Amino acid sequence: MDAEATRLLAAGLCMGIGAVGPALGEGMVAAKTMETIGRNPEIGDKLFSNMIVAMAICESTGIYSLVIALIILFAV
Repeated sequence: MDAEATRLLAAGLCMGIGAVGPALGEGMVAAKTMETIGRNPEIGDKLFSNMIVAMAICESTGIYSLVIALIILFAV
């Protein structure tokens, strides 16, 4: 396998594997928040803002994967 094919495969794997974790994490955060709001609706506003912050932190992992994939494609 030549270097170009290896770089493309590495970038694809980086994004493929790097997107699974944040997707699962955000899904679990949203599910647990909605479950808690269903049990205690009075604190829904506070939980919703905390959920948005937690999802942004989870999403940063996916963005890091994108940056690494772009470095593999264009800087190496």
